[in-house]
Amino acid sequence: MRTSDFDYPLPEELIATVPAEPRDASRLMTLDRGTGRIEHRRFSDLPELLRPGDCLVVNESRVIPARLTGRREPGATPVEMLLVERIGPGRWRALARPGRRLQAGARVRIEGSDGQPAGEVHIEAVEPGGERIVRLETPLPDNVFLERYGRPPLPPYIEAARRRRASAAVGALRAEPAQGSGRLLGLDRERYQTVYARVEGSVAAPTAGLHFTEALLAALEGQGVEIKRLTLHVGPGTFAPVRTEDPARHRLKPEWFEIAPETARAIAAAAADPARRVIAVGTTVVRTLETCGLRHGGVVPCAGWADLMILPGFRFRVIQGLVTNFHLPRSTLLMLVSAFAGREVMLRAYAEAVAERYRFYSYGDAMLIV
Repeated sequence: MRTSDFDYPLPEELIATVPAEPRDASRLMTLDRGTGRIEHRRFSDLPELLRPGDCLVVNESRVIPARLTGRREPGATPVEMLLVERIGPGRWRALARPGRRLQAGARVRIEGSDGQPAGEVHIEAVEPGGERIVRLETPLPDNVFLERYGRPPLPPYIEAARRRRASAAVGALRAEPAQGSGRLLGLDRERYQTVYARVEGSVAAPTAGLHFTEALLAALEGQGVEIKRLTLHVGPGTFAPVRTEDPARHRLKPEWFEIAPETARAIAAAAADPARRVIAVGTTVVRTLETCGLRHGGVVPCAGWADLMILPGFRFRVIQGLVTNFHLPRSTLLMLVSAFAGREVMLRAYAEAVAERYRFYSYGDAMLIV
């Protein structure tokens, strides 16, 4: 098995840079992993596709506005930081670009929308892997400061695609960013977040959940689908490319997870009943449940760090279904869904999604695999 075995051609225009409106208007491909049969639906059709007694498991981690932009001095080239892990009051582990400008001792001035100073970020140390240890110098609590001056940590490919489309369509009324960067920023603050997000800690959204509305969740519960919540805080490793030709040599950065006792009992009961299905909403839920199942022989109340790399050949112990988005070529996420549905089946489904003009990646359309 090679990393190149998970490559596929994708036209850039199919990369979604804004979400569907409303959320559940996204398209939904259904895939039977046993027969390979594919159907094309809308996400709002999900109640027709799930059964009473199914246990739908979601990740309620909430994305923090962890991206900060500032300058080392007035008029200097902007620099950007992504806060990826809080290590104490006011102190964070961060990614920085351009990194050469942000060595130990550097200070970055953060400005408000009015151009007035809002605070500083002090670079305390540079770690061997290039991450920075930084301190926020502001009288505000961290969460208040980030809510006021941070931006949603959109995946780099969304921001890059927006810039390219804006540049290529200068003066074109149909360009996606034409309604203004301020409008898009406000949209991102709301839509790069699930409606059930509660526990702050992620620096990337569990994007399979972005399609759900409160009304859709209520409709599912009304027909007897059990909805349970767990937490996995998504880290920057979700975007990390696989740089080894042997994917088994790739190492995922650990991410914190927690499964509460009531949630564990409900999922374990569903998993033990042949008439019911445990359906994970997103790869983060899959890795949480399967990490727990691998370590404990089943789903039990637990918390810890997940770094499980799921590749074809993995034996799934908990889930029988998966709601997921369409993932990047050669990514760990595509490898995970290929482990669940089969690599050849998945690549055929992706080829059909391209032919049918589905929208890809975080703001794109969805797939239900059962």
